[in-house]
Amino acid sequence: MVVPAASLRAASLRAASLRAIGLLAVTVLVSACVAAPSGITPVSGFELNRYLGKWYEIARLDHSFERGLEAVTAEYSMREDGGVRAINRGYSQQDQAWKQAEGRAYFVDTPDTGHLKVSFFGPFYGAYVIFGLDHEQYRYSFISGPNRSFLWLLARTQSVPEQVITDFRQQAASLGFDIGQLHMVRHELPITAGSADDAQ
Repeated sequence: MVVPAASLRAASLRAASLRAIGLLAVTVLVSACVAAPSGITPVSGFELNRYLGKWYEIARLDHSFERGLEAVTAEYSMREDGGVRAINRGYSQQDQAWKQAEGRAYFVDTPDTGHLKVSFFGPFYGAYVIFGLDHEQYRYSFISGPNRSFLWLLARTQSVPEQVITDFRQQAASLGFDIGQLHMVRHELPITAGSADDAQ
């Protein structure tokens, strides 16, 4: 059976259109994942070199990839390609073991804007939006993900003054986060399964 050339051209055009629609959908999805949530503004005057180093997770909205983890830390350092290496560690009391994930992050806007995209899972990126920051000493940071179900309070120490937590709660609540679901991370635990450096 001979297929008319016009039919082949039409089929080819349809396939090309579907590919274009699929690519557009992926582009829109990726763009949405790295964009700051509506109404949340990244800090300006951001200095990456001061942000690098070790941070302790003080509070978060729980997600499957962190659920059950305590003593969580995030350590940031520079990559050779100019991006940021992110190493997250946490202790699972259920498994009696440290867990670790390594990711990479890059600026979405200018380097003086606290808005990056971070990936721990292959080519897929999510927004990392710093909407609150101790500009003077870089002692604490308020962070949102791509939507209001992602929220973190990070600090340079395992605990922070109660006023910092109050400010975090008030600012997050005013931006529409469900602070009633906040998980306060414990760092003083009866950990016996080696050190964080042994994390898998």
